[in-house]
Amino acid sequence: MSDYQIETKCVQGAWNPKKGEPRVLPIYQSTTFKYETSDQMARLFDLEEDGYFYSRLQNPTNDLVAEKICQLEGGAAAMLTSSGQAAIFYAVFNICEAGDHIVCSSMLYGGTYNLFSVTLKKLGIETTFVDPDAEPEELEKAFQPNTKVLYAETIANPALVVLDIEKFAKLAHSHNVPLIVDNTFATPINCQPIKWGADIVIHSTSKYMDGHGIILGGCIVDSGNFDWMAYGEKYHGLTQPDPSYHGIIYAEKFGKKAYITKVNVQLMRDLGATPAPQNSFLLNIGLETLHLRVPRHCENAQKVAEYLSTHEKIAWVKYAGLPTDKYYPLHQKYCPKGTCGVLCFGLKGGRDESVAFMDKLKLAAIVTHVADARTCVLHPASHTHRQMTEEKLIEAGVQPDLIRFSVGIENADDIIADLEQALK
Repeated sequence: MSDYQIETKCVQGAWNPKKGEPRVLPIYQSTTFKYETSDQMARLFDLEEDGYFYSRLQNPTNDLVAEKICQLEGGAAAMLTSSGQAAIFYAVFNICEAGDHIVCSSMLYGGTYNLFSVTLKKLGIETTFVDPDAEPEELEKAFQPNTKVLYAETIANPALVVLDIEKFAKLAHSHNVPLIVDNTFATPINCQPIKWGADIVIHSTSKYMDGHGIILGGCIVDSGNFDWMAYGEKYHGLTQPDPSYHGIIYAEKFGKKAYITKVNVQLMRDLGATPAPQNSFLLNIGLETLHLRVPRHCENAQKVAEYLSTHEKIAWVKYAGLPTDKYYPLHQKYCPKGTCGVLCFGLKGGRDESVAFMDKLKLAAIVTHVADARTCVLHPASHTHRQMTEEKLIEAGVQPDLIRFSVGIENADDIIADLEQALK
């Protein structure tokens, strides 16, 4: 499918049925797969052959949907996980261990911030948070000899900071570490970070990729571009023998698929955040219309942002599609077709007024979710980022009055009318 445009890949990527096979990707709803001899299965366990034997490690439905996302992002290999959080954890833990260090953008989804600042710290992995807008000279100071990863979000949730991917990629590579980018909000329809130098891309597929708020899921895509063997001691999990597989060296045996192979056969084997084949099947249905839905989200969000930016009761609006927005130039560079359907704003009355306004909305629902077909709203300081102190909220770009408004694909006039009546 490499010669096809991204719209065609959304619809027909990965699954190429042969004579007599189902036209639609089937659900391989089985925990196990049959073999004729013991030796056949033994070779699978030794990673000497490709194949399926237990769905915790691999399943045809899961793998084909992962391959479609891999094609959309322009990667070398990919795998699905049971949630976006699992994808983030696996992506980092695959190359980090106790005693290691991460440099991370401070503009993060609250759950990711907690994972890095609390849970990974308990595992002996320290994180230094940096302002993504800082000059490279300032960012350089965060790196340490034991730094293994530079991590950021293409479009920060909920701060809506647009990442300067090239700046971060150059910074990471100058310190011989990979850049991992969460591309959930932009999706590969609007931005493909690998083209700008990112090494590994993560998605919470629960958002735009599913598009309907019905399934949890995550995906890790590896570009295959980072040379693990060049830094053998630093990334010894990939470049030195793995005793749990008779001394296999992933980077030597699997080449550009080494990173994903290790995540799959080691972390998924031991930790088991496996997606259900039924969920992957539903995800694939969402992917088939991703190229249609994302432009509509952006079109509607642009109209809503323009409406709010001129309203007398609105104190501020943050949306990179507005020419007055700080990140408009980066939006034009990295996401010229649009950023996402999420915008943020605050009311002139402050936090209490913003919360009261949310309770008056009728079409937009107050839910934890974001980035699906239905318009929804959230107050991050009270909900997703509730565990953070006021200082940490500001560091993460979450003002106390910030309302995260996820614009759906309904009629834009109806969405604006709902905002209007709530403001009144």
